[in-house]
Amino acid sequence: MHETATFILFNLAVFSFILTVHSQSCTHGGVRLVGGSVANEGRVEVCNNGTWGTVCDDSWSTSDAQVVCRQLGYSALNATAFGEAYFGEGNGLIWLDNVICSGTESDLLSCSHNGLGVHNCDHSEDAGVKCEVSCTHGDVQLVDGSVSNEGRVEVCNNGTWGTVCDDIWTMDEAQVVCRQLGYSATNAVAFEEAYFGEGTGPIWLDEVYCVGTESSLLSCSHNALGDHDCDHSEDAGVRCTVTCTYGDVR
Repeated sequence: MHETATFILFNLAVFSFILTVHSQSCTHGGVRLVGGSVANEGRVEVCNNGTWGTVCDDSWSTSDAQVVCRQLGYSALNATAFGEAYFGEGNGLIWLDNVICSGTESDLLSCSHNGLGVHNCDHSEDAGVKCEVSCTHGDVQLVDGSVSNEGRVEVCNNGTWGTVCDDIWTMDEAQVVCRQLGYSATNAVAFEEAYFGEGTGPIWLDEVYCVGTESSLLSCSHNALGDHDCDHSEDAGVRCTVTCTYGDVR
């Protein structure tokens, strides 16, 4: 009886894991990479009407790959475009064909294309990309401030920059960010509600709680990476105090 119960519990755990992997949220216009050996490469899939679908490789180029990489939070630098189902054939719908981007668009659906679902392709023509990993896991950066010691807080996970939700965001969290970046923690200021503008791409952290003495933001208590109930209107920010020692140069 005990062995039967253990077997059932094991299978329930496996089933739960499979559901988690395959229930990745699909927001209209979102993109994801599937079938790569690492997170920063794969077959490009785009979300429409709550359903993931692939992209045909007609006219698929570096400019298109740059937009995908930027939308996912990677650097657009050295983005590589792949055709002919390089990362394996998808299944289901093909949402985009003849995509033409200038390379500066904020998302793939802002580029020129035939129209959602209008194509003359099959999955042997699924498009893919490889993005350049631009950061080290756990790093933080400040973005879009008027000076380098302030800005929207972004943290690196899986080679991708993402934002931090402002739920319970306080001076203690700001102190940790400032210290991690090499600034003084004294007089660190916390900002909420996308004070430094809304970010793009993933939101990596929510419900961050620091005591203020941690060496890095990821050392603080927080929801699992990527687990949040926020949007970018809640992006957290900080302002750090600039300090120097007599004789320092910069």
